[in-house]
Amino acid sequence: MNQQILFKTIPEEKLDLLTKEELKILLKGEQDLTRQLQNYTRELLAELLRSEQKSFLIEEQTINIKHRLFGKSSEKSDRKRSIEKEKKAPKKRVLLPSQRYPNIDIIEKDVELDAMPSCPCCEAKMQDSGLSEDSEYLTVIPKKYYVVKQKRHKYRCSKCHGALITAPAIPRIKQGSSYSDEMTLDVALTKYCDLIPVERYVQMAARSGIEGVPANTLIQGTHNLADFLEDVYKNIKEEVISSKVLHADETPHKMLEGDKKSNWYLWGFSTESAAYFDAKDTRSGSVASDLLKDSRCEFLVSDVFSGYKRAVTDCNVERREKSLPLIRNIYCNAHARRKFKESEQSFEFESKFFLWCYKKIYYLEKRKDFKNRREWQGLYYRAMERFALEIRSSYSKKSSLIKGVDYFLKNYDELTYFLKREDIPIDNNSQERLMRSPVIGRKTWYGTHSRRGAKTHSILFSLVESCKLNKINPREYFKEIVHAIHQKQTIFTPSKYADLKEAETA
Repeated sequence: MNQQILFKTIPEEKLDLLTKEELKILLKGEQDLTRQLQNYTRELLAELLRSEQKSFLIEEQTINIKHRLFGKSSEKSDRKRSIEKEKKAPKKRVLLPSQRYPNIDIIEKDVELDAMPSCPCCEAKMQDSGLSEDSEYLTVIPKKYYVVKQKRHKYRCSKCHGALITAPAIPRIKQGSSYSDEMTLDVALTKYCDLIPVERYVQMAARSGIEGVPANTLIQGTHNLADFLEDVYKNIKEEVISSKVLHADETPHKMLEGDKKSNWYLWGFSTESAAYFDAKDTRSGSVASDLLKDSRCEFLVSDVFSGYKRAVTDCNVERREKSLPLIRNIYCNAHARRKFKESEQSFEFESKFFLWCYKKIYYLEKRKDFKNRREWQGLYYRAMERFALEIRSSYSKKSSLIKGVDYFLKNYDELTYFLKREDIPIDNNSQERLMRSPVIGRKTWYGTHSRRGAKTHSILFSLVESCKLNKINPREYFKEIVHAIHQKQTIFTPSKYADLKEAETA
């Protein structure tokens, strides 16, 4: 194969920078790419008769419906799954519980006989040898509820008897509440971190011996906590809007009562270290516009929803007047790939070419140390573009394949802009993962009952998901931030808390 043709998209002086191993890998990839392109020639596609298009389209729609109803939800290829099953997992050394969990306490329990045994050989009384056979197991102490009776002492003057001073109350999230800070945090994190509804928490408490706890008062406690932590929520928003690269997504949110509109939306915006949620009664792009207009964002990563495009357009009008950097839409490649995955059932050979190219692109995306990886990713994108243009007129516009092709071609610039910069992600999967907990929670508690409930929903999910982004324990963080606010210390977001913990261990 002619090397000049093979590497025509890469400058000759840049090829010298590649190692022998990288050249072999890329050469093999190019040979595979060439074979794929040869297999999908115009002559092969022309064999499909126009008369079969209508009947084939109906059959395809039937297959797609069956696949959505009964097919597997995972987008992983079956071949990959079979290979993973064939591989035998290496045997791992079994660790003792104390080795697995070095941070928990160890309780030693001596197992002794009540009476000394007799020797089976000479029948003499035996003595403790000082030796032992040791083993370990993990255990748990069930949750225990108890009532705290607080006595605030009063002090009098024994000389003039003119004054009586009472010891100040211990700081709490809500003074006068029937529940302690610890229980309020437990209820809130059980719901917003573990995704267990408050009504189910009440049933769990009843099984632990405390029956009749009213669910509405526990829910009120979550509102009190949200109000208490609102300043932290605002600081998280400031962290989000100060980032140049911003992820965005939205999902339906039901307002069960308490508002004229029942169809609300939970909007999510995030960076690598902060997640900000906001529940609104509209899906209009104005929600994104309101957040972007005060931000330093230059790249908005999202799906192809017109609301985000409108938000960017509106914000750029103001930015041009102020001579500020313009915002650019960056679209998610996972959505584009998903289109071809959906058409694979009906157009196996054609769809597999696009999926094969995306497999190579994502492989290179993981290889951060690979030289000129962006240029090689661009090679696969251009191959997909050429192939898409070739087959576009050969199939029905209503078919799933051409819908995927049109999606790819129409948004080609936004899908491939990440090739120009290393700091721009290839997809919006990180934001979609952040939306997973609210979506799962929505299936258990169905929605919120008031505007205040929607606000609580936004605040507590923002803090919990930000903790997960920074790989810190939400229960540990909530305990620390509540204590810091009680002590009138400087408040800290989950990302700043992670920095503090890292500095302590350094």
